[in-house]
Amino acid sequence: MNQHIHFISDLHLTQDRPENTQRFLAYIEALGSDVSDLYILGDLFDVWVGDDDPTPPNNIVKEKLSDLTAKGTQVHFLAGNRDFLIGQEFFNTTGVTCLEDEVVIDLFGTQTLLMHGDLLCTDDVEYQQFRRLTHNPAWQKEALSKPLKERLALAQHYRQESHLNKKEKSAGIMDVNEATVVSALEKHNVKQLIHGHTHRPNIHDHTVNTQSAKRFVLAEWANSGSVLDWTEKGYDVIELA
Repeated sequence: MNQHIHFISDLHLTQDRPENTQRFLAYIEALGSDVSDLYILGDLFDVWVGDDDPTPPNNIVKEKLSDLTAKGTQVHFLAGNRDFLIGQEFFNTTGVTCLEDEVVIDLFGTQTLLMHGDLLCTDDVEYQQFRRLTHNPAWQKEALSKPLKERLALAQHYRQESHLNKKEKSAGIMDVNEATVVSALEKHNVKQLIHGHTHRPNIHDHTVNTQSAKRFVLAEWANSGSVLDWTEKGYDVIELA
């Protein structure tokens, strides 16, 4: 049997877009035993204010992920800028494996760096400052200690602020910085990178220490779903209606 490894990101699941949730659940249920691993590279949810939040579609997604891991599929999650507060209870419940912000895997013999992608957008100084604040363990502990109703209100506020800020920023500022990409590849001594976040699906060529390297940018699940499918023969992009 030909082994498949899938990569997805930026689904932004929320009750405001039930069609996206249904698309993801249908994808999960249709996965066969030939898909050994599923890597979710951030922003599975549009917002996550704590593992105790029952707001749809949180519980049904957790249930289906639990069913998937119980069948033997290895599911790996790397936090994005919207769902970085996902905690240990989520992983205990679903059987999903938690990954660090930067992780290297052996992808059919090629060492490959996985990231969400926001750490590569270093031209967006304002966002990087916000990220450092919100990823501070003390900030997260205080945030999660607030009542659920207050956390949901704060999340809504941050979402509105983010939407307004994006309108004021140029497209270039919100994209990756070339030098930061090369630095990340050099740091991990790899020639292949897969990430999401920018919502600009493409395959980019880079030069790292005079050698060629490739960067695969995953698509946002907006009006359709998109899966980067990898086998020992190479890669393909599966589009989901």
